[in-house]
Amino acid sequence: MMGIIGDLLKGMGVTGRQMIATIFGDGMITTEYPKEFREKPDRFHGRHVLNRYEDGMEKCIGCELCAGACPARCIYVRGKENPADAPVSPGERFGFVYEINMLRCIFCALCVEACPTEAITMTHLFEMSTTNREDAIYTKTELLINEDGSANHMFPDDRLANLSELLQADGWMRATAPQGRVEYEGIPGWTPSAGVGLRPPEVGQSGDAAARDFTLPDDATSPEVQPDEEE
Repeated sequence: MMGIIGDLLKGMGVTGRQMIATIFGDGMITTEYPKEFREKPDRFHGRHVLNRYEDGMEKCIGCELCAGACPARCIYVRGKENPADAPVSPGERFGFVYEINMLRCIFCALCVEACPTEAITMTHLFEMSTTNREDAIYTKTELLINEDGSANHMFPDDRLANLSELLQADGWMRATAPQGRVEYEGIPGWTPSAGVGLRPPEVGQSGDAAARDFTLPDDATSPEVQPDEEE
């Protein structure tokens, strides 16, 4: 009997300490959303965007590899031949139709991994609640980054979403040192994008200080140049 009472008092003590810590703020684990938005982990997989090169050309070449890699079959892409007088992308084709059904997407990022041109990447925004199914179908109008680097959204005036998170690329695409090889640390393996230029390496890959102090090297616009090729 005394053991049960002791365990009960011990449990109430834990609850009481947590309650006091919450009241005075030290133990607060919730945020005042939407006044305050939670900071996402560096590799958080949020809503997709379609990127442009710095000259404004679209990175998507309409190859449909993203749709083929998607395990949820939520991506629909139709390619079209680039007009000779005004090409949309550097390739022979461009993504004429691009749709993502966010109701089916599992945010696995296999589309990002499959893309040969880094056209599709993921951001830190995940507030995409809708009141009907049609608004969950994101088309090229919402997905494609503008030429000035700004992003579009299904609801531009959504007070429940932090739209600046659409410009934060997930850390996975900015990871360096594949297979842990030190020769690749801090060397960008990705191309610059409109509005943001060459994104710095993911924090933690080359050491936090190295990533924070990252500056664009003179030859960094040629990500194909790798240490092994220089030897």
